Amino acid sequence: MPPKLKTDAEKLAIRTVIIDAARDLFIHQGVDAVTMRGVANKIGYSATSIYLYFSDKEQLLRAVVDADALKLAQALHSTLIISDPLERFLQFAQHYVQFALANPNHYRMMFMTQHPCDPALSSIEQHNPEQDGYAQLIGVATSACAAGIFKDEFNHPVLLAQTVWAAMHGLCALQINMADDAWIDWQPIEARIDFMMRMCLQGLLKVTPHE
Repeated sequence: MPPKLKTDAEKLAIRTVIIDAARDLFIHQGVDAVTMRGVANKIGYSATSIYLYFSDKEQLLRAVVDADALKLAQALHSTLIISDPLERFLQFAQHYVQFALANPNHYRMMFMTQHPCDPALSSIEQHNPEQDGYAQLIGVATSACAAGIFKDEFNHPVLLAQTVWAAMHGLCALQINMADDAWIDWQPIEARIDFMMRMCLQGLLKVTPHE
């Protein structure tokens, strides 16, 4: 008898299993471990079966990053409906950090590995805030600047977005990679998040919360 054709839901489920296995191999054994055969062995499939879903290793890694990027965008999307631009700005940052710390392997794959994103090869629609977390960030920064709440010298949405992103990323990367490092007497992560946000606002706002 010919093999039973899989439904779209079954194909999506298998694709998700493959992506999860590739991410796990990458995080725990490095990029060299992410081979079509290595992924197949991990999930009990034949290498030939993996090629039915991904043409090569690069396409598989791109799919992993795209899946994680979409998950991040979905986690941040709820902040976009907040009407107050400053509160939206703050909540976006908080949600970003929360996502990173709750999903450290996803975060490593997206932002702590060497996989530059070519929009032409990505399944994520660039500039679409439903899918593109960076587009969301630019939008949040733009609306905050338009509201006139920041000092004039910081009224540059793209520079603001990229600088605040760098601050958030630094906090997340240190927590993910070095939280258990006995050399450093880390302060509680909640205190560091709060301190970073208050420090940023102190410099950015025309009128600080304490004035």
